[in-house]
Amino acid sequence: MSSSSTPRSMTAGARNILRSNDSASLWNYTVAPGWSLIEAEVLRKALMKFGVGNWSKIIESNCLVGKTNAQMNLQTQRMLGQQSTAEFAGLHIDPRVIGQKNSLIQGDHIRRKNGCIVNTGAKLSREEIRRRVAENRELYELTEDEWNAIELPLPEDAKKSEKIRLELELKNVQRQIAMLRKSGGKKTETDSVDSPKTELEDDDREEFVEDQPLGKRARIEV
Repeated sequence: MSSSSTPRSMTAGARNILRSNDSASLWNYTVAPGWSLIEAEVLRKALMKFGVGNWSKIIESNCLVGKTNAQMNLQTQRMLGQQSTAEFAGLHIDPRVIGQKNSLIQGDHIRRKNGCIVNTGAKLSREEIRRRVAENRELYELTEDEWNAIELPLPEDAKKSEKIRLELELKNVQRQIAMLRKSGGKKTETDSVDSPKTELEDDDREEFVEDQPLGKRARIEV
């Protein structure tokens, strides 16, 4: 086998995502305390979708209910295989690609803790961090189409909460419709002051609301 041949599990050219058929050695890392392998995989996809360090967006997505910024940062370090995450800030990357690269670095100058390369030199300047971010963007960042296509799981509790919220909003809309019809189409004190005006008759209004998808119905004001 020649030195230029490519392993069957790897495609030719640059790689910025690890796949399930890659060598098992590429997936060897220790999850942080309080994390399951499934949760770690969800975080990996969330980092690819929202970018490293965008914890607020990950929390808002409800894909990792109960996880804090500190917990996500610690698990990100484990996947990257290094303590510092500054040089990847905001980048849509597969952290395990970096982790695989770091796992191959050897030398007496390398110190590790929990599998992560520990900072030993002087603190990086802002200019150096910006340079590294730009370099890593060119080397490892996914395309916008790739990260937008990533779908994150929604926990059952979050699904139920969203369903209940939409049902309550729908009931509120239906209550306002009933009150409007009872008052003969005149505004009441309980109607929203921000409700937009409409030329629809009462019967047409109800038919229009019922024809809408659940989420859209809940946003219709009368």
